[in-house]
Amino acid sequence: MRAQNSQPVDQAIAVETQMRALLRDALGLSQERVDSFTADTPLFGALPELDSMAVAGLLTEMEDRFGILIEDEDIDGDTFETFGSLVAFAQAKIG
Repeated sequence: MRAQNSQPVDQAIAVETQMRALLRDALGLSQERVDSFTADTPLFGALPELDSMAVAGLLTEMEDRFGILIEDEDIDGDTFETFGSLVAFAQAKIG
């Protein structure tokens, strides 16, 4: 029997897994590297692969993979600050 509130947890894990794959594919990172990311892992400004040009590609890839629409006003300086903030952003957009 499944707990009533396990769906959000399952979705959160799925979004986190998809985000790791997205970062791996879009930025050319190794699987081992993205697997080591925690919620506190800094991204923009800390990952040389994630520059301003890569952000645009990453947003497009997020729209495609998650089936969401990201408007310019949805993005702020905190979105790409850490792996956790990026996952939280995607989860909020998915609903």
